[in-house]
Amino acid sequence: MSRLLACVAAFAAGWAFARALDGPSPHSARREAKTPPVRPVRNAGPSQMRDPPPKWDAQDERSDESFPASDPPGKY
Repeated sequence: MSRLLACVAAFAAGWAFARALDGPSPHSARREAKTPPVRPVRNAGPSQMRDPPPKWDAQDERSDESFPASDPPGKY
């Protein structure tokens, strides 16, 4: 049992030493990077559109209200 513990301790020490020599991970920089600002989401309806369509019915309204949920997933 003590031999197993010594092997685990030696592995952990080697791993920590190797990490110290390599420096920070490129993935840690990605986490620390500032996220881009969130763009505002417009409310549903033609009154909130920059260029509203000339014709707008109830189906258009339902479709516009459910916009993000109506998009198919990006992974097929």
